Amino acid sequence: MTAEFSVAAENPVDMDATPEAATPPQVLFVGGPEWADSAVEELRSVASVQRVESVADGCERLSSGHPDAVVVARSEDGVTAVSALRADASDLPIVFCTDTGSESVARDVLAAGATDYVPFDTPDFESYVRERTVEAAAEAAERVELERELRASEELHRVTLNNMTDTVLITDDEGKFTYVCPNVHFIFGYTEAEIRDLGSIDALLGDDLFEESELEKSGVLTNVECTATDKAGEEHTLLVNVREVSIQGGTTLYSCRDVTKRKQREESLTGLHRTTSELQYAETVQEIAHRVVDDADEILGCAASAVFRFDAETNRLEPVAHTPAMDRLYGPLPSFRPSEGNLIGRAFVTGEPLFFDDVHESPALSNPATDLRSVVVLSLGDHGVLVAGVDTVGAFDEVHSEIADLLATTAEAALDRVKRQSQLREQDRELQRRNEQLVSLNRVNEIIREVDQSLIRAETRESVERAVCERLTAEDRYEFAWVGSIDPTSQTLVPRSASGTGRGYLDDRSLALDPEGEPACSTAATGEETLVSNVATDLQQQPWRRAALERDFQSVVAVPLSYDGVAYGVLTVYADRPAAFDGMVRTVMAELGETVASAISAVERKAALLTTAVTRVEYAVAGGSFPLARVAERADCTLSVVTGIQQTVEDDALFATVEGASIDAVRAAAADTAGIAEYRVVAGDDAAGTVWFRFVRPVIASRLANHGVVLRRAEATPTETLLEIDIPDGVELHSITQLLSGTFDAVELRSKRHREQPSGGEFTAAVLDRLTERQLEVVQTAYYAGYFENPRAHSGDEVADVLGVSPAAFYRHIRTVQRKLFAVLFEETEYSASIARDY
Repeated sequence: MTAEFSVAAENPVDMDATPEAATPPQVLFVGGPEWADSAVEELRSVASVQRVESVADGCERLSSGHPDAVVVARSEDGVTAVSALRADASDLPIVFCTDTGSESVARDVLAAGATDYVPFDTPDFESYVRERTVEAAAEAAERVELERELRASEELHRVTLNNMTDTVLITDDEGKFTYVCPNVHFIFGYTEAEIRDLGSIDALLGDDLFEESELEKSGVLTNVECTATDKAGEEHTLLVNVREVSIQGGTTLYSCRDVTKRKQREESLTGLHRTTSELQYAETVQEIAHRVVDDADEILGCAASAVFRFDAETNRLEPVAHTPAMDRLYGPLPSFRPSEGNLIGRAFVTGEPLFFDDVHESPALSNPATDLRSVVVLSLGDHGVLVAGVDTVGAFDEVHSEIADLLATTAEAALDRVKRQSQLREQDRELQRRNEQLVSLNRVNEIIREVDQSLIRAETRESVERAVCERLTAEDRYEFAWVGSIDPTSQTLVPRSASGTGRGYLDDRSLALDPEGEPACSTAATGEETLVSNVATDLQQQPWRRAALERDFQSVVAVPLSYDGVAYGVLTVYADRPAAFDGMVRTVMAELGETVASAISAVERKAALLTTAVTRVEYAVAGGSFPLARVAERADCTLSVVTGIQQTVEDDALFATVEGASIDAVRAAAADTAGIAEYRVVAGDDAAGTVWFRFVRPVIASRLANHGVVLRRAEATPTETLLEIDIPDGVELHSITQLLSGTFDAVELRSKRHREQPSGGEFTAAVLDRLTERQLEVVQTAYYAGYFENPRAHSGDEVADVLGVSPAAFYRHIRTVQRKLFAVLFEETEYSASIARDY
């Protein structure tokens, strides 16, 4: 026996090792009777056996190791041995073997802690001991493993419950807590003990969380939403699952999940969706800005918000909308430059969102005195910047960042839409305006064409004025049109012709010339166009407007009838709609005034050719731009114009006689006088002569001729210039005076007398129509050079030399002029018939 124990001691078994399927069980065999040897040997075939003789040694082994099972072999004192071993191995199976067994022994040892009882006289004792020991060891090992797993599971659940955000609570039928999850502070801020002190679940979650009947019917209620207040007084939105259970006296299990942030996000998204829908109908930048700042509190939880709009003209970010809280926390909002030196400008130029847990930590903060702390600054693209904030630090999280970006993106999209729509509306308005202008212009052009045709057919000034008024008012084009001329004596406007529905309007009006009076009188007084786009304005200050409105005149234009410095009167047109003469129509009306004046001038010129009744007027003029006056002053002589003006497309020319100075002095003076392009001495000596002058621009004689007035004589002396002109009947004297006043610095009417001039204007016109400018120049030069005198003052060769042509060319021009003169005399007039009868 001793040898066996020694061997066992030399090969100790690790009793701390955990049994595995491939590892034999560890057995401690206590006892050394010989009848038990066979059982030991049988056990060693399937297990690792460590045998000791005494109970004390067995207890020692148990204290130093942990076998899978204990076998005790005793003939007596079995209860004492089992009790001692059980004290050190409370959880191990103990198989008791004895050779003196009985029912009482079995009862006593089992009561002392043995798990099995095997008497020696049991058939196949050794095998039975082996089987019972191995089975007991296996059961013990399994139990140990289960306990270990249970402890691990409990630890896992404990760690999970302590760290998860959901809170689990169990109550009894009365709602009192039977279990409180250790992590209850995550949601409610209370400790486990403080939760229990609340007394019941109703004090925590409210007494109307669910209907008992619904829970009894289904056994479980999911996602019951409620609001609970934590220890700090903040509200939390919870989703609660309620289930019927039966756990250690608990009957109802509550699983609480805090969805406050998710709820806030949902509410923010709902508010953002509503804002997005409302922004679809916004039509202006201001409307969008006010909508965004009004909704920022609901969407972002920021009572203080503002929108800055970029003004490209001033290059500034200007505040266009803000909440009262922004005034309170920030103060009056300034404008900002688009620069990274300030937060508003940085967000605009970079396009990057700026989030601050505490904006006071930013060096770019422009107002250190602000009460704002958590601030978000977001770019709205090219339109501007959105800024929002609160007066607490660290108020924003990822949800706020996400929603803020969505709000800024939504606002930017709305601003883009409004900008596009504004551009489209502007394009539509421009297109409509151009179409209206085109329609109006076409309409006016049609009127102008009809007026032009009427003017071409007009034979007198009265027919010109009547035609233009009738064409302007035909087919309801305009309500009323009239032409008036200025009476220089009374300084009033005298109606000459009118057409339309407003004839009585003139009867009620005082037509005195007044720059502030009726449009026609204003134009007559100033000589400038007068436009009234809306007659309904200033009714109290200008009585004529009330009278005009009574006749449904809503807009008026008055244009001067002026041609080449001569005023023939005023054309005034009235329309039954406001702004009827704006834009191109106004320009066309002004041009129409010039056309009418030109037509009046044309018919007067035509009348002047046919009439024999004229008024011969003598004017003394001084200053101005008459070149002969400057030559006379510089040469100290008298220059007399003795012939009509030779007119060309580019300039005028004339012949003038010289008295009181040498031809050389006149040459010197002409050379230094501006306005004279060329001069040529036709004839002369030391004290007199004839000089041909060509001027840079048309002279006064041409301008008079344009109005049917003939310059009969012009005499320039060193001190003044005398003009003798014939004004045909029908041409107003004051208009010619006005023309001269616009040309010379001083004009004095010296005399006027009515006379009948000889007939023959048609013959003269017929002759002049046949001659070319060069032929007329040649024959006039020859005439004033004395070529046609008898005897001749200058030969043909000498005149040709003055003209700068060859003698042959001179004689050819002279013969051509003579042939044309006689052709008109004998072939195209009544003179040929008279001569024939006399003969």
